[in-house]
Amino acid sequence: MDSHGQVEQRGVWGVVDSDIGPLLLAATREGLVSVVFHATDAVRDRAVERLASRLGAEPVEAPGSPLLADAIRQVAAYLAGGRRDFDLPLDWSLTSGFNREVLRELASGVPYGTVVGYGDLARRVGQPGAAQAVGMAMGANPLPVVVPCHRVVESGGGIGGFGGGMETKRKLLALEGVLPEPLF
Repeated sequence: MDSHGQVEQRGVWGVVDSDIGPLLLAATREGLVSVVFHATDAVRDRAVERLASRLGAEPVEAPGSPLLADAIRQVAAYLAGGRRDFDLPLDWSLTSGFNREVLRELASGVPYGTVVGYGDLARRVGQPGAAQAVGMAMGANPLPVVVPCHRVVESGGGIGGFGGGMETKRKLLALEGVLPEPLF
């Protein structure tokens, strides 16, 4: 097998600089598999190690790879306010069961500029009492931004938690016009 084929076998990753900090994006032949916030060197190294253990081989840095280039372009355009939807193949292999079901519903059913409550999302997947489990699924989302867990909020009007940090969640919701721009 040629070296390019081996790269695709293991997966590839690259970092996008943005207003919400550097994001690590990783992809396999199936599609985008991981998005990691605050991808400083230490965070990036840990993320690549975690991906290696989950994918069975260490992914290689190859932001120009055809597997990743479109995802990097689309995420950068979204974060610059020039794109509302993602048209990317997704590799769901890092999530399963209830979490995968909830994340797929979120990806397909909660459009740009809208929000959904944890309990509402639980009801949409036929588990009306599972609001807390939905919160856990959001925290375990391997594809934040693209699978928009920032759009899930508390029913009482609270913003809810967020793996990328509250400031990042506020910035993403402001970008989509759901919240006013943060003052600081």
